[in-house]
Amino acid sequence: MPEGWAEIANLQPRYIVFGELHGTQESPAFVGDLACALASQDQRVLLAIEFDSGADAALQDAWRLPANQFAQALQKFGWKGRTDGVASEAMFAMLVRLHRLKDAGRPIDVAAFNGPRDESQRKRVAHLAGQGPHEAAQAENIHDAASNGSYDRVLVLVGGFHAETVPYGEGAKSFDPMAARLARTGRVVSLEMRFAAGSAWNCIAKPGSRFEPGQAIPKDAIECGNHPAKSDVDLKRAPFMQLGAFPGEAPIAGFDGFFWLGSVHGSAPQVRADPPEQR
Repeated sequence: MPEGWAEIANLQPRYIVFGELHGTQESPAFVGDLACALASQDQRVLLAIEFDSGADAALQDAWRLPANQFAQALQKFGWKGRTDGVASEAMFAMLVRLHRLKDAGRPIDVAAFNGPRDESQRKRVAHLAGQGPHEAAQAENIHDAASNGSYDRVLVLVGGFHAETVPYGEGAKSFDPMAARLARTGRVVSLEMRFAAGSAWNCIAKPGSRFEPGQAIPKDAIECGNHPAKSDVDLKRAPFMQLGAFPGEAPIAGFDGFFWLGSVHGSAPQVRADPPEQR
């Protein structure tokens, strides 16, 4: 079990939300280690991942397959063309590893929760300001998946912004990020990812790019690849998790604590948009 888990478990949260920087090897590995440790103790675990909620049915079908068929089935949805660091080799490896555990009889399930799952849900949350509809759909999908089983632990791996538990913006334009909305349905412990310098596979704006508020971002203004992940600190410690402020810093509104990963390394997309050049 990762160091620091006990103090988090003592709070008896319904949801433990890991707000990550997408596209590293270490973040899915850390959350996968925790899920593995919990399930190995026969705690019933649900792991919610930031994949398109429309793919959840296919994910559930694949999850029911035996281990020798799962990886091939998993490869068929949710990965191709996604280069933002979510559909990474590390994410794929985590799911394959946890499926082996499930196939061996351990009580672990997964769910895909990103975005509205159908038109009915889309209409129901459409009145919310800003990014509110997307955040509300995420929260509702996680809550519904958690309600479908008698889980001891619900782990959520999601981008850092969605993991914040305080409203974003002011006045009529303000909205709740996913974790803030999820907290209406049960106790949330939200942890911010912290790391030493390294790299992450993600999508960033090209230098000099300018965007108009409310307008779609042009594809040619975005560059996806393995980029430096900057950090001014190195705790020189093995990965762990902790409630409260990061050492030497003031508490951050929106997070209950952090999980430390050490130096991070980029994880490329599991399925590349274009095949690599032959050399």
